[in-house]
Amino acid sequence: MTVRVTVWNENVHEREEPDVAERYPDGIHGAIAEIFEGDGYEVRTATLQEEEHGLTEDVVEWTDVLVWWSHCANDEVRDDVAERVVEAVHDGTGFVPLHSGKNSKPFKRLMGTTCRIKYRHGGETERVWVADPGHPIADGLGESFEIPSTEMYGEPFDIPEPDRTVFISWFEGGEVFRSGVCYRRGRGRIFAFRPGHEEYPIFYQDEVRRVVRNAVDWAAPNEGATVNWGEVEPAESAREQ
Repeated sequence: MTVRVTVWNENVHEREEPDVAERYPDGIHGAIAEIFEGDGYEVRTATLQEEEHGLTEDVVEWTDVLVWWSHCANDEVRDDVAERVVEAVHDGTGFVPLHSGKNSKPFKRLMGTTCRIKYRHGGETERVWVADPGHPIADGLGESFEIPSTEMYGEPFDIPEPDRTVFISWFEGGEVFRSGVCYRRGRGRIFAFRPGHEEYPIFYQDEVRRVVRNAVDWAAPNEGATVNWGEVEPAESAREQ
């Protein structure tokens, strides 16, 4: 089965900050798209600046899994486009928000909460612990891995109780965070993954790339059962009295 992946990026930092453009010369979306080079995937990218943010009805219909990176421009996404993504997830499209994609309109609408956190800039070490070693998203990892320098996210994280918590992070400042959480909404699977701050080359790190690839494989839609919505005829004939 070929998984059709759309990598969405707000593409703001790369356009406005030379150090980010140097770190990610093809954009963060370009670095993430490289993860899916090879057999088994078709990948395309989309950005905030494109018509309908690159998420037209045709693109969303084509997409099996939408990988979403955002940070400073979450409010600039049109409401109708965000709702299009939400509806697609309910219909079976996988959704993988990365880093501050937790603040994206689609993720917040799917969660029904504020998704607020604590955070701190400054480049701290993060140790990502595998909390659910039997989960497919953890395939190929050791019991933990280290991100040498990153932005800190800390609990409490205002999200509903996850279906599964795959990763928990510790930061050298002492905070902890549920850094990899899974949900189901309708037919769609969601995996939110914390790492990915633009100031650091995190999306070139082998463990992070493996997690993102595993997450897309896990979130890819399956056929499931046929459902008829709305008013229906009785499944069984009424018994005669």
